[in-house]
Amino acid sequence: DMGSLSTTGLQFGDTLFGREAELSTIIDAYRRSALGESESVTISGASGTGKSLLAVEAGKYVISSDGILISGKFDQLQQGKPFSALASAFNQYCGILLQNCELAPSKQKLAHQINHVLGREAHHLAKLIPNLASMLGLESNSIIHDEGCTNAQKRLQYLLCRFVEVISSTFAAPVTLFLDDLQWADSASIAAVRQLLCSTGSSSKQKQFFFVGCHREGIIDIDSAHPVRELVCHTQLLGVSFTSLKLDSMGEETLNAMVSETLCVLPRLTRTFSNIIYRKTKGNPLFVSQLMPSLSKKGLLFPSLNRRRWEWDIDKITSQKLPDDVALFLTNSIVDLPSDVKTSIFHFSCFGASLEIAFVKTLEIALDMRGLCDNLDLAVDEGLLEKTDNQLRFSHDRIQEAAYNTLPADERCLFHHVCGMALASYSTSESDDNILLAAVNQINLGGPSSIQDTSQSFTIAAVNLKAGQKAMVMSDFGAAYSYFNHGVSFLQEGHWQEHYDLSLRLFELAAKCALAIGDLANSKLHSEQVMKEARSFEDALNVMYISTCALAYSSGLPDSIQKSIEILRMLDIDLQESRSTE
Repeated sequence: DMGSLSTTGLQFGDTLFGREAELSTIIDAYRRSALGESESVTISGASGTGKSLLAVEAGKYVISSDGILISGKFDQLQQGKPFSALASAFNQYCGILLQNCELAPSKQKLAHQINHVLGREAHHLAKLIPNLASMLGLESNSIIHDEGCTNAQKRLQYLLCRFVEVISSTFAAPVTLFLDDLQWADSASIAAVRQLLCSTGSSSKQKQFFFVGCHREGIIDIDSAHPVRELVCHTQLLGVSFTSLKLDSMGEETLNAMVSETLCVLPRLTRTFSNIIYRKTKGNPLFVSQLMPSLSKKGLLFPSLNRRRWEWDIDKITSQKLPDDVALFLTNSIVDLPSDVKTSIFHFSCFGASLEIAFVKTLEIALDMRGLCDNLDLAVDEGLLEKTDNQLRFSHDRIQEAAYNTLPADERCLFHHVCGMALASYSTSESDDNILLAAVNQINLGGPSSIQDTSQSFTIAAVNLKAGQKAMVMSDFGAAYSYFNHGVSFLQEGHWQEHYDLSLRLFELAAKCALAIGDLANSKLHSEQVMKEARSFEDALNVMYISTCALAYSSGLPDSIQKSIEILRMLDIDLQESRSTE
């Protein structure tokens, strides 16, 4: 209906163009995994080349073949959140079972099997996956909490493997895990994925696990210590099949097919127009999908009611001056928006690529951002954001980055700080861990240089301590260490004298978590600081234990034993005397 197009404008669908070979490769790998072999596919490419769309298309095949699809997305601005995308992926899957009445029998069946197979151990998973707690009928005060680091992360990895096995066996279906934006992945999540690939199922017939991950080219390829590089190397050594796909920009023929189908005009008629689009975008699918609606809004690409098809002003389009980079184009598009909409989009971008709508409403109240939700709805109308039943997200992560970079770095840091402090205050009245973690992440993104009142420093150190303890409960000791280390960085001179208990706890737990993630050097530094400043033997005892463990882990077992004996003597425990008594 060309009349309605005059009102609604140009609409892009989710059709995949020119990726048939890559899609076939992924589907073949999935079929092999369904026969009992763990398989993994990683998709790389420049930003905007359609990596996520390819994975989503493969996911449609998984679902249509009665497989189970669990998907999540890492986020550059949410890296401090424990287990990040992995926790979100499993939580979303459990949420679907909870919310859909038609799936009630499936939910009950799965809950029964989880209780049967995991028993009370399921409590540890419920700390990570809130919707699983609801599914199992667990109250928050009944969930087991501990701060023990020893083997806690391995226990969680083991339980995730069993959880996937239970899901697969309960529904007699292979499980596919899709994680997007692996370049922002946290080590704990990737370690769990590695365990899932290497250990799922006690026999090959029980495995049926397929992993698909997307990442932007460059970051992972350059950084040899990136957790995804370690994942690939480690799992390949253990015989897991890995397929790596690299996507390039579209060729001229593929782009013409995309333009032809989008405009519903024969390819021979769109060729001249698509050639111009190709020269301006270099065939980047994201750039094309943003440029064409922009031309439509400017009246250079328009529906003709007389000819009943789309037409274009070829001369004016050719003369359009456009930046060579899609990021600059997106930035210019956002800058041209009304100021209140532009401000709201920036505020949204400071929290990452997506947020729950309920949390957006919390921000509107907690930060007194009147009109935030309405302005974001306008951004949805502009095609910059997408809205589902319970989530708002940027249409592409490059749009989020463009919105985030509309302000200079120092102004962004100041906003993160002010926003985080307001949320931290709000979280005390709401007793919501998610709000607390969001608040602390914002404060830490702002950094110590954003503090204008030094009296805030110890408050910030204290909320980092609290956030770190929450992360320890979820067995994410990497995130916990990051919180404790940030807490230490906010402490002011003289903190051991003025805030001894806070300082002691921060340094002690930082040493403990550094040891848990294998960072022996920092564990030693934090332990030595406690040993230097401790006011009593009892206050230093915990880091003494941590130090002996560190010695044992670093092949210094004889020294560790000797140090342990010395500490026991300080406690008036003589091992030789104990033996003679026996």
